[in-house]
Amino acid sequence: MKWEEPPHWQQILRDVRACTLCEPELPLGARPVVQLHPKARILVAGQAPGKRVHASGKPFDDPSGDRLRQWMGIDKDTFYNAEELAIIPMGFCYPGTGKSGDLPPRPECAPTWREQILQQLPNLELILAIGQYAQQWHLQEPKRSLTERVRDWRSYWPQLLPLPHPSPRNNIWMKRNPWFETEVIPELRQRVKELL
Repeated sequence: MKWEEPPHWQQILRDVRACTLCEPELPLGARPVVQLHPKARILVAGQAPGKRVHASGKPFDDPSGDRLRQWMGIDKDTFYNAEELAIIPMGFCYPGTGKSGDLPPRPECAPTWREQILQQLPNLELILAIGQYAQQWHLQEPKRSLTERVRDWRSYWPQLLPLPHPSPRNNIWMKRNPWFETEVIPELRQRVKELL
């Protein structure tokens, strides 16, 4: 069967990049950061860009991205190839900083854009749901802790993988949950290798 490109994906991508819906609430203004192509087979569903990503306009262009790429077993060229990976956070713009790190994604973003964007990704075979907000949206299940979801990763596998945020702020979580590196990461790398 011949692959057919969704007819509206480029217009939706332009609309997303021009979005200013939350601008009055954003400390650095609107700068939606996404990566999208309908050929993508993997979706990286993160939280929201941090300050460094806002500045560069490149998703996961920070230490979190370095760790995520290491978890996936891929280099930057592969990661930033939109025909391989879509990178669609729950909030497209930097939301600002709170007491314990960056604020949550703006609540307007996902209800406004997420379904439209996901419809442009007909070839997805793996969703990496990073952090609680992405997991709540993509899993649509009763509230569970992030650790419970990640520990129960086989229930969603191989179509979806709940992940902790790869931020260096999560080093304590990583130390408390050594099974994550020994059990989950090798399976993730193998699946990514198969898909790419």
